[in-house]
Amino acid sequence: MKELIKNIKFRWLLAALIIIIPFLVLSYFSIHASLWVELPIFIAIIIIFGRKVFLSAFRSLIKFKLSNINLLMTIAVIGAIYLRQLEEAAIIIVLFALGDNLEEFGIARSQTALKKLIDSTPKTASVKGSEKEIPVEDIEIGEIIIIKPGDIIPMDGTVIFGNSLVDESTITGEPLPRNKYLNDTVYAGTLNGSGYLEVKVTKKAKDNTLSKIIDLTYKSSEKKTTSQKFIEKFAKIYTPVVILAAILLVIIPVLLLNKPFNYWFTQALTLLIISCPCALVISTPVTIFSAIGNATKKGALIKGGIFLEEMGKLKAIAFDKTKTLTKGEPVVSDIIPLNGFTESEVLACAAGLEVFSEHPVAKSIIKKAEEIEVEPHIFKNFQSVTGKGLTGECTVCVDKRHFLGNIKYISEKQEVGNDEFILKKIDELEKQGKTVIVMSDDKRIKGMIAITDEIRKESKPVISSLSNLNITPIILTGDNKASAKFIASNLGIENVKAELLPENKVEELKKIIGQYKYVAMAGDGVNDAPALATASVGIAMGATGSDIAIENSDIALLNDNLNIIPYIIKLGKKAVGIIRFNIIIAITVKFIFLMLAALGLSNLSLAIFSDVGITILVIINGLRLFGYK
Repeated sequence: MKELIKNIKFRWLLAALIIIIPFLVLSYFSIHASLWVELPIFIAIIIIFGRKVFLSAFRSLIKFKLSNINLLMTIAVIGAIYLRQLEEAAIIIVLFALGDNLEEFGIARSQTALKKLIDSTPKTASVKGSEKEIPVEDIEIGEIIIIKPGDIIPMDGTVIFGNSLVDESTITGEPLPRNKYLNDTVYAGTLNGSGYLEVKVTKKAKDNTLSKIIDLTYKSSEKKTTSQKFIEKFAKIYTPVVILAAILLVIIPVLLLNKPFNYWFTQALTLLIISCPCALVISTPVTIFSAIGNATKKGALIKGGIFLEEMGKLKAIAFDKTKTLTKGEPVVSDIIPLNGFTESEVLACAAGLEVFSEHPVAKSIIKKAEEIEVEPHIFKNFQSVTGKGLTGECTVCVDKRHFLGNIKYISEKQEVGNDEFILKKIDELEKQGKTVIVMSDDKRIKGMIAITDEIRKESKPVISSLSNLNITPIILTGDNKASAKFIASNLGIENVKAELLPENKVEELKKIIGQYKYVAMAGDGVNDAPALATASVGIAMGATGSDIAIENSDIALLNDNLNIIPYIIKLGKKAVGIIRFNIIIAITVKFIFLMLAALGLSNLSLAIFSDVGITILVIINGLRLFGYK
């Protein structure tokens, strides 16, 4: 919003509105300033902000394309100036310009975010056997690239040497880094941890997963911005009919019936004033701006009226899991002591070892120890076994040597093969989507600690509210199936698709759109951007979401509160209802007075009164959404 306010054109449009509104209000009471005061002000505003409209109308006239709404607007503006209704002409021009400015701003912001993403990815890579960095577009499939600790991986490929933790959140949305071993796949744009990797390239730069994200987002965004609005479709019939009627209203009486020209010319201009879609033009933006202002107060940034309308039509919502339905931060969910040890003893040893680690799991264990006021044990001779676990000598416990890691690592140190309880418990916890680490000393296993991605407290009520609104919730996630299904079962979501890459998410979403037609997508990461742009409405978690997700979404939840989603749906339904009412009443009144004008029974005062009256009515009706609760 701050960037929009900084937009110079937007500021000038607001200034123009501030100038016009007092004159417009006074004109409703037939109070006008001197012509030499009004004329230069309004002519300047009309020319400055309406030149695109006039040029479009001129081109349409040359090509004889009478369906252009800009042509009708131009003729009406000229007629309004002739009849000294300058305020009417100016307010329509400014509102049209304001809508165009908001649309242009949204497109520019989206493209800027994509450019930032492209600029942040490596442009060169270290190829094995070469002393120089080579541009990624020149690297062929099958070549070996070297990935050093802390590097962003430049190409999709397969690990042929080394092992490391890789943060894949930009691609899969997975909150925890993944261990990468021999023959595992890595993706361009992901962040390598502390290990050294040699990777065999499997895709050229233009075909890698990150490139697909960018390409899909551009295509989907373009598809959205070219969609026709109702007023444009309406104009294809309305505009040529009105223009033809105005011409005939002069020709038939004057040439065929020998009636006075001035009278019927005034009747034709009256017809154009009546037919100018002032109420139609104003009713929708006023309603939408009122609703958007309401939603902004609740913490939701809606980037255009079309998206609010789409929210009111939704039949399904697809959710990403991590950082959307869940917090995206690993937390300790279970501490299971064994062999006579207590929870505090297990946690104290684990936290003592994790003090030396920077892994997100380590932070969750240390945080848990702080929460329940357990003092971590002090260790010496610490060692980290990449991809497996940690070991060290505890200065507090009787048995000094300790091990912490996955069950495979601990099995190398302890005989656990026949311990059915431990294996069964690990299996049970992993089916819940939890990561299990085991604490052991030289003689026995001391206990197990389960780590999970905590469900947001508002997720369950939100899913319940959506069901009550007859909207189907769906999970589309890059996370593993066990975790996704466990979260879904806890929230009452039946439809789950897991382990999806960004292009797979888009494919699944297109299937869902084919089934339900109006579908929203809620997510937070770069990997969600193509899906957010493909959906009828893309909803981004604003506070924690990535820049690219926010910029390519249609709605950003600035406070990350999912509760706002059902509210926006109800607000959208209300807005759609008010817009329909406004359009129907505006068209009905227009039709009645068009008939009166065509029969020569109308006059200019009556035309202006009807136009002003219906305009005020639809504005008041639209403004009601500011107070909607």
